[in-house]
Amino acid sequence: MSDERKLSRRNFMQTAIWGIGGLIGIGFTVPAISYVVGHSLKGGQTETWMQLGPTSKVELGTPTLFTFSIQTQTGWITNTEQISVYVLSTDGRTYIAMSNICTHLACHIRWIAEQNQFFCPCHNGVFDISGNVLAGPPPRPLNRYDLKVEDGQLFVLFGG
Repeated sequence: MSDERKLSRRNFMQTAIWGIGGLIGIGFTVPAISYVVGHSLKGGQTETWMQLGPTSKVELGTPTLFTFSIQTQTGWITNTEQISVYVLSTDGRTYIAMSNICTHLACHIRWIAEQNQFFCPCHNGVFDISGNVLAGPPPRPLNRYDLKVEDGQLFVLFGG
């Protein structure tokens, strides 16, 4: 055998270490790239109009709580989530839909009719009837949903 074809132990070990290192690097890189590219190709959730119920259920001047269910899928797991929305109308023609989740730390708020305000029990956040912050740590008003009325039924745009 000629010297050119002989592989020394040192060269063999060097080549093996670089090869194993390369395989490990590919093992980490491919999933990372597919994660980033896969999410950008999916485009996120799609927006859907969810039916809340009839406009006749909304008491004028009082936030009315509506609840609907959505199904989300993460990998092989499908979850059903209950979403609650407060709907307010002062004239029976225009409506606003507000989240029942506090903008501070995502606790569930509730309407207190006697005080004419929303209250978050986690850190004493207080919101007025339109969802604007009155007191406490919430950094911004309650989130709002796009809302439409069709044939006397309320629909909110959810997702996205």
